[in-house]
Formats: sequence, C-alpha cells, structure tokens
Amino acid sequence: MAGFRALAEQVRDPYRAPSQRRQALRKCLERFAPYGHRATWQHLCARAGFRPDDREPDPALLIVALEELEEARTVWLAYESEVASRRRAEKRHGIRQPAQHDEWHRLTWGGRSLLPCDPNTPPTPRLAEVLRRMITAMDKDVGTDVIRLAGRGLRPGFGSMAASRG
Repeated sequence: MAGFRALAEQVRDPYRAPSQRRQALRKCLERFAPYGHRATWQHLCARAGFRPDDREPDPALLIVALEELEEARTVWLAYESEVASRRRAEKRHGIRQPAQHDEWHRLTWGGRSLLPCDPNTPPTPRLAEVLRRMITAMDKDVGTDVIRLAGRGLRPGFGSMAASRG
C-alpha cells in the first residue's frame, strides 16, 4: 500500500492517464482528509475548478488540488511534531497521562476527519488556513503551564511527583 508521498508522485506523473492521476489523488485522501474523505474531495474539486464526478479532469487542476492538500498536510505534520515534542517533555517531568486538551489530537491521529463537515458545504478557505485556525484554537486550550513545561519548567503541583519518579 503506497504512502501519501508516493501517491502524490503518481498524481504528478505526466505518463499516467488523467483517470489514474485522479484516482491517486483520491487515494491521498485515505491518508490525509481533514474534513473527512467526501467533504475534503468536494472542497479540493471546488477550489481547483473541476467537478467531483469528472473521471478525467485536467491534470493541471489535479496538481492544483494536490498542492493545496500537501500544504495542509505540512501544517498538520508540523502540529503533530510539536505535540510529540511537548508530550516527550511532559513525560520527562513525570506526567505520563495525556492532559484533557490532548483528547482532540488523540481522536484525530493521522489527520483524518479533523473537522468533520457536510460534504455539500465544506469550508471555503484553503485547507491550510482552516487547519492553522483550528490548531490556534486548540493551543489556546493547552494553557500557559503546559506550554511552559514543554519549553523548560515543571507544571505547578507536579514537582514532587516528577522528583519521586526521578
């Protein structure tokens, strides 16, 4: 089973038929679909300018859709990296259980259905912009203590627990 980058290369491959390139883009949505598969497909088609049921769309339009999806995936992967870094810092300080604000990240692991929405009315801004807004909103819930912990210090009230696990 091919990964996202291999499928993206298939979308860009000029030697493939447009229908095969379209199918490769659809398979990319099995790896990363922020709105869910159908809603993300509808969004990409509308933004790139081809119909969702067009079996052989213009390859240039498929690449436009792919580039928007890749941009959003880059935003998501950076966020996942930041969460992993913060969790490592928390674990070093004795905080083994994820905090309540990490529940959203746990439920959306892998970048599928981050913001489930009606396939007929997905958000209109670029995927990356919507993800940045969502991540900013989620980071507000993290709180300054957790952000400080990930950067350098201990969260208040956890000093004795971290020292006992030393």
